[in-house]
Amino acid sequence: MSVEKEHFLTSIESNKGIIYKVANSYCKDEDDREDLIQEIILQLWKAFPSFNPNFKLSTWMYRIALNVAISNYRKTRKRNQIIQPLSETAIYLAEDKSEANEKRDLLQSLIKELKEVDRALILLYLDGYLYPEIGEVLGLSESNVATKLSRIKQQLKKKITAQ
Repeated sequence: MSVEKEHFLTSIESNKGIIYKVANSYCKDEDDREDLIQEIILQLWKAFPSFNPNFKLSTWMYRIALNVAISNYRKTRKRNQIIQPLSETAIYLAEDKSEANEKRDLLQSLIKELKEVDRALILLYLDGYLYPEIGEVLGLSESNVATKLSRIKQQLKKKITAQ
């Protein structure tokens, strides 16, 4: 196995949480999620030779994963609008789940309802990224990140208290 391939596989393994988190946030269907994961990994592989090691690997991976997910989401949405209207899917919560799991599931379902960029913002924020890093990944100013996050948090809080 080549050194580059081994380094890529190690990088993917150590940061696979990023890929799964993005895919879970942008795809409801398991098959679509698997397809998106494969597409993200393919795009990461294609871009890997141009990765600049002076930058943080996880930030670079987030940027690519989110770009692929948003592009995929837009294509899918456009295709579904042509083929058939979008239908709402029911979210079933298992009765035996703990309150913490229910809250987490509620938050995840509410995050899935956000616009693509807002979804990316809150995912990066919840993953512990600082405003400058979020801005770098999404191409936004730090003040724009702060404003958008404040609005997203208010929106989510309002929806959670309405439940």
